[in-house]
Amino acid sequence: MPSNLTKAVIPAAGLGTRFLPATKAMPKEMLPVVDKPAIQYVVEEAVKAGLKDVLMITGRNKTALENHFDRVAELEATLEKKGDHEKLEKVNFSTDLADLHYVRQGDPKGLGHAVLRAKMHVGDEPFAVLLGDDIIDDRDVLLERMLEQQQTRNATIVALLEVDPSVAHMYGVATVEPTDEDDVVKITGLVEKPAKGTAPSNLAVIGRYVLRPEVFEVLERTEPGKGGEIQLTDALQELAGDESIAGGVYGVVFRGRRYDTGDRLDYIKAIVQLAVDREDLGPGLRPWLKDFVGELD
Repeated sequence: MPSNLTKAVIPAAGLGTRFLPATKAMPKEMLPVVDKPAIQYVVEEAVKAGLKDVLMITGRNKTALENHFDRVAELEATLEKKGDHEKLEKVNFSTDLADLHYVRQGDPKGLGHAVLRAKMHVGDEPFAVLLGDDIIDDRDVLLERMLEQQQTRNATIVALLEVDPSVAHMYGVATVEPTDEDDVVKITGLVEKPAKGTAPSNLAVIGRYVLRPEVFEVLERTEPGKGGEIQLTDALQELAGDESIAGGVYGVVFRGRRYDTGDRLDYIKAIVQLAVDREDLGPGLRPWLKDFVGELD
């Protein structure tokens, strides 16, 4: 990993309205995926790739995020007294996971605006952006590959996923050209949530980016786009169209396991998919699932 790339930014200011009423008083990022909050999977991914300096872009009612990654002396003392060292280790793991910082987004002006709020913390270094709705299986490699390509090409790197054309309108979609590497493409254009049937490809942008700091200058002059928000996709479109700004934009095509926690149905699927592969839960869950599915009409 390049020595000048040490920081990860995690936007976490959304209201989580798809999960109401569960998210009325609890951040959606704290919803459990099996036995860990979704946000912890994302922080673990960043740390695994060598990015231990993590900035979260938060909003109101997000103090639970800070509390989760902070010490809880009373709980630690209780577990220590009980001799429950396994649970104590899990509690301490999240506390010591990363060097975490927090800044509020303020006005909810979109993903591009959230990333722009990281400017003072990031400075003049390349940095990664990880969205909390996407969980990447820790048995698969994505962020490390993106960091490697950023170092090699000194460009902006975006994660892409091949999706069914029928759902392409739900994503940002890339126009691409091949490179000399099978899993890397050059991005020549991007469109945010194209109208049905108009997507330029089936390569959708998923929630992982490795950006050069020049993106901040572009975001500062990016006008609100889809939904009246400042779209990161629009800034990336400008970078893709002018390589002189930041070396162009390339995509790493991810073919591993990704779990979408962005809506209720996919959230439930993510929990089941992760649980069946767990050594402590899978042996009991798999046969029950087979029986349950067999009884469905």
